[in-house]
Amino acid sequence: MKRNIKKAVVLGSGIMGSRIACHFANIGLEVLLLDLSPKELSDQEKAKGLSLDSPQVKNRVVNDSLQAAIKSKPSPLYHKDRAALIQTGNFDDDLHKIADYDWVIEAIVENLEIKKSLFEKVEQHRKPGTLITSNTSGIPINLMLEGRSEDFQKHFCGTHFFNPPRYLRLFEVIPTKKTDPEVVDFFLNYGDLYLGKETVLCKDTPAFIANRVGIYGIMSGMHTVEKMGLTVNEVDKLTGPVIGRPKSATFRTMDVVGLDTAVKVAAGLYEGLPKDESRETFKLPKIVKELYDKKWWGDKTKQGYYKKLVNEGKKEILELNLQTFEYESKSKVKLDVLEKTKNEEDLKKRLQLAISDQGKEGDFYRATFFDLFRYCTFRIPEIADELYRIDQAVAAGFGWELGPFETWDAMGVKECVEQMKAMDLAPAAWVDEMLAAGHETFYTYENGQKKYYDIASKAYKVVPGTEGFIYLDAFKENNVVWSNDGATIYDIGDGVLNVEFHTKMNSIGGEVIEGINTAISMAEKEYRGVVIGNEGQNFSAGANLAMLFMYAVDQEFDEIDLMIRQFQQTMTRARFSAVPVVAATSGLALGGGCELSLHCDAIQAHAETYIGLVEVGVGVIPGGGGTKELTMRAADQYMPNDPELNILQEYFMNIATAKVATSAVEARDMDILRGSDRITLNRARLLADAKKRVLELADAGYTMPTQRQDIKVHGRSSMAMFEAGITGMKYGAYISDHDAKIARKLAFVMSGGDLTSPTLVSEDYLLDLEREAFLSLCGEPKTLELIQSVLFKGKPLRN
Repeated sequence: MKRNIKKAVVLGSGIMGSRIACHFANIGLEVLLLDLSPKELSDQEKAKGLSLDSPQVKNRVVNDSLQAAIKSKPSPLYHKDRAALIQTGNFDDDLHKIADYDWVIEAIVENLEIKKSLFEKVEQHRKPGTLITSNTSGIPINLMLEGRSEDFQKHFCGTHFFNPPRYLRLFEVIPTKKTDPEVVDFFLNYGDLYLGKETVLCKDTPAFIANRVGIYGIMSGMHTVEKMGLTVNEVDKLTGPVIGRPKSATFRTMDVVGLDTAVKVAAGLYEGLPKDESRETFKLPKIVKELYDKKWWGDKTKQGYYKKLVNEGKKEILELNLQTFEYESKSKVKLDVLEKTKNEEDLKKRLQLAISDQGKEGDFYRATFFDLFRYCTFRIPEIADELYRIDQAVAAGFGWELGPFETWDAMGVKECVEQMKAMDLAPAAWVDEMLAAGHETFYTYENGQKKYYDIASKAYKVVPGTEGFIYLDAFKENNVVWSNDGATIYDIGDGVLNVEFHTKMNSIGGEVIEGINTAISMAEKEYRGVVIGNEGQNFSAGANLAMLFMYAVDQEFDEIDLMIRQFQQTMTRARFSAVPVVAATSGLALGGGCELSLHCDAIQAHAETYIGLVEVGVGVIPGGGGTKELTMRAADQYMPNDPELNILQEYFMNIATAKVATSAVEARDMDILRGSDRITLNRARLLADAKKRVLELADAGYTMPTQRQDIKVHGRSSMAMFEAGITGMKYGAYISDHDAKIARKLAFVMSGGDLTSPTLVSEDYLLDLEREAFLSLCGEPKTLELIQSVLFKGKPLRN
């Protein structure tokens, strides 16, 4: 049966329901968000003389919830305009409308009887064949079927999002024995292609996959912390980005999620898993129970493992002493393993350093990782028949870069097993059988495909649903055609090269510049095109500031000039190559990363691309063609007799305020993404989609663009417009003297210089102005202060 989802109903407008509605709107669905009507009037409603039957009163709960979601940060919407796709209503008056919708998802309170009561009402209005699902995380899906019709049961399953639904990539699909297989297949495909999620088929077991394993890992870690006497800040430093986990790490995550929520899940698992061999781990250690009993549940109660104080306008973050349960100033953390790993960009190498450390950090890592590995081996086939499902669910649900089995692979399976047995943490027997058969990894790559070890057949099989994906690891053994310390070029098949950066934050320095130029030169001789992209967290955080700072401090302006010329020439090379070049952006694409993207033939952007020209934040203007590019794009949109120059002014402000798009959709609104650029919802598909775009351009008879000579600039007239704005901002104390100086330099370039009348200029002309402005700002002491603050303190400075 062919299905199309055009309209969806969300039942329940709480934190999850309202944000699920927002994500549905993100992908273009018409959404109806319903909730209960209030049982009492608010004081404000009484003052207005309203009654409980007034429409605005009946929809107060749902409207307030939706507005709270829309205003929350980070935003649940790709763009504020998407909110218009969401209509609100209440269960009393609007439940009948579900007859016109394709998918109804329930996200109300975690109470089985209340859910069943709502489903009974839903069934009175739902048309046969309509998909009906529950977002529950703690109630068995099959228990909700009692009393429901055969058609309801066939089209019902669990579809569990993780909060926040826009940002966390997991979408668990949990069928019952009565769910039609066609419905299951539909959701697995829909979650991947349209919701942009890591879509994982789960069994109807307590907490499904991600929470079962993830909460176990948290509780196991808490017991270990208590035994070892580690501090809150030490643990968060050890369990954050250094091992491929979110910055919130362990304790900060507990504060954000809410300790009461984690405790509720852990208690439910303890109660619901009488046969789990590690059941006792779900019991609360003192460092959890003490806070739970005090109701120090984190952000929702204003204190948890951390507490924020404000004294005389200054904020201070205190951490909890886990011995005394008193708050203290955050401890300074200096751990050997962090020193060893701080300059290592390769996560797998960092994990190897972590597990082999011989200090207390290594002891902590071995205790927690090995126990998690052991636990996962015993969950097959209980919660999943295949190990890759556990990795997919845990990594996507908790924001880990690698799942448990992938992490184990990175550390060395055989070596870890020997140590695990010595620590009385032996894995399930199937791991020994796998090793004995000569299979020493859980995953392998063959012919560009990722394969997992299948326990039942004792052989490697392709991970289902990934046949069209591109994994750069799959090309590392036989398809590397060139590399240096900053970049690697892969042959990813069909005549396409891929340039991967592997500098810190994928910053663009001399080695990356060399890699881009080499890839384009090779492609022009033997290949059809180039993708510039990676599988990391970020596309590129910009140019190499450390090198610029060194030259600027030493006043080596000739070196800076040469560096900027090389950067500009490389951006120009990407634009004027004989083959198509496509940027595959995701995460941060800032400064030079944005400039590179602007000059490629096309951008294939992951929806979560945060892109912008941010150079003003370090005291300079975009010098790699970014200023030129937006000036040119503004000129292409001028209307005849437009004295206001609104487009140019808007683009000027975007650069002058270092505005960053908070999604690819917003980047399109800023004209950083053009109408021809495309957006990929599922991050795992990004490189494959970018390669497809290269081939489309090549097959369409790609012709190298020519240098533009017809860019209209306005000289003194636009300079006067910009000056009025800058002066107003200055007198209003919104910007400093140095901010004004930077803005004037930017205005000079975007106006085309001191021209007496509107003039047509070339790209090279604007690049020269750009470079001269950049160079002059590098000689400013306050610019050096700005660069130094970002480099050494990690934050911008207002001077």
